[in-house]
Amino acid sequence: MMVAAGHGVLQAIFPLAAAAIAFVFAVRLGDLVRRKHRPQDVAWFVAMLMFAVASFAMFLGVLLGWTALEFRIYWLFGAVLNVPFLFVGEAYLLFRRRIWAHLIAAVTVVLAVYATVVVLGAPINESALDATLPLGKDVFGSTAAHGLAQIYGNTAYGLLLLGLLWSMFSMRGRPELRDQMTGILLIAVGASVVAVGSGIGAAFGIVALFSVGLAAGIAVMFAGFLRASRPRASV
Repeated sequence: MMVAAGHGVLQAIFPLAAAAIAFVFAVRLGDLVRRKHRPQDVAWFVAMLMFAVASFAMFLGVLLGWTALEFRIYWLFGAVLNVPFLFVGEAYLLFRRRIWAHLIAAVTVVLAVYATVVVLGAPINESALDATLPLGKDVFGSTAAHGLAQIYGNTAYGLLLLGLLWSMFSMRGRPELRDQMTGILLIAVGASVVAVGSGIGAAFGIVALFSVGLAAGIAVMFAGFLRASRPRASV
C-alpha cells in the first residue's frame, strides 16, 4: 500500500507542475489585461485559467482518487472549452473588422454555457473513475458530454490551424506583422503539443507524458501570446 501511495504522489507531481505553470502564465496575462485592455489577452487569460483549473483537478484525481466533480471540471476545462477560447484570442488578431471577432467571442461564450450545463449534468460511470487517468469515453459513454470534446475541441483546433495558414498568406511580405504571425504560429504549435501529448498520455494512462506535454504546450503558447502582443514594428 505504501508503494502504491508513493507512486500516486510521484505521478501527481506532474499535473501539479502543469497547473502551476498555467497559473503563473494566467497571472501574467491577467496583468496584460489590466494594463492594456486588449480582448485577445482576455480570451487567452481565460484559456490559461482553464488549463490551470483542469490540471489541478487532474492533480487531485491522481493523488486522492477521482470524484465525479473533479472529472467533470477536468473534462469541461481541459477537453472541451480551452481550445475554443484560444481561437477567440486568435480571431482578434486575424480580423481587421473587430465586429467579427466580437461575434465569434459571443458565440463561444454561449456555447461554453451550454457545454457547462451538459457536462455538469451528464450521467457518469462511477467505476471508470477508478483508473489513474480515466478516459472520457469510459466515464461519459456515448453521451453529449463526451461528444462535445470532439466537436468543440477538434473544430476550434482546425480553425486555429486555418487561421495560422490564412495569417501566413495575408501577412507575407509585411515585416511589421512578423511578430503577430510568429505568435500565431507558436500558439498553434503549443496547442498541437498539448493535443498530441495529452492524447497519447490519456490513451495509455501515462500521467507523466500527459502532464509534461500539457506543460510544454502551455509554455510554447504563452511565448506565442507574448510575441503576438508586441507592438507592430515600424518599417
